[in-house]
Amino acid sequence: SFEDILFGRIAFDELDRDGKPVRVRLSSTAVNVQEDGNHVNVIYEHHGELRRVSASIVVMAAGGWVMPFIVVCSVLALAICIERHFALNKQRIAPPHLLATVWQQLRGDGLDAQRLKALRQGSPLGAILAAGLANRHQGREVMRESIREAASHVIHSLERYLNALGTIAAITPLMGLLGTVVGMISVFTEITTHGTGNANALAGGISEALLTTAAGLAVAIPALVMHRHYTARIESIVVDLEREAIKLVDALHSNQKTEYDL
Repeated sequence: SFEDILFGRIAFDELDRDGKPVRVRLSSTAVNVQEDGNHVNVIYEHHGELRRVSASIVVMAAGGWVMPFIVVCSVLALAICIERHFALNKQRIAPPHLLATVWQQLRGDGLDAQRLKALRQGSPLGAILAAGLANRHQGREVMRESIREAASHVIHSLERYLNALGTIAAITPLMGLLGTVVGMISVFTEITTHGTGNANALAGGISEALLTTAAGLAVAIPALVMHRHYTARIESIVVDLEREAIKLVDALHSNQKTEYDL
């Protein structure tokens, strides 16, 4: 609830008949809480003028200057996850019947420069196969080396933004810890200056410490999970690419019939 989110910084004074809070105290300023569907707004008095602010803004402001950096990290992590979800599509990266089609073309009319270019631009697997086919007359080892070089470029593109996602997963808990330290410093500074009599100031510092810690962990945990998920997906895709490339090399440099000749 809104009370749980802002516990320590905002204390509710009154409840209506349904048990919902109707008046709160925000840093000694009386305010109202309005619930509009899924949105919660805070109405507070500033120099005799009533103002309205979203509860999410109040929460972010309560977290101190560290909170905007954590919010930026959360937006970046979400954007990376969405982009990688669509980019790491196995059907797009390694089309299921691409190798069979290439082999039938080799056994038929052959692969000219135009078809080889289309194969290279069609998919990451096609780029790997095209690199090998371009050097198929240079021997097995040369072909394998060209495939290995093309695969390294493909793997690099598959791992795009994953380092950034891993960095976000690593630094956001540290940002939360920094916010905790800053909040506790403000608490002890207030105690040193005014003693323990100003409960609102002390509660505000503790709230800042707790909010930044919770926000940092809330961003870091999903980011770490998605980083591990996409890393595992890339490893699975790489295994499939290697298997298809090895099939092509063995088919071209072996006198035995392949499964695609049946």
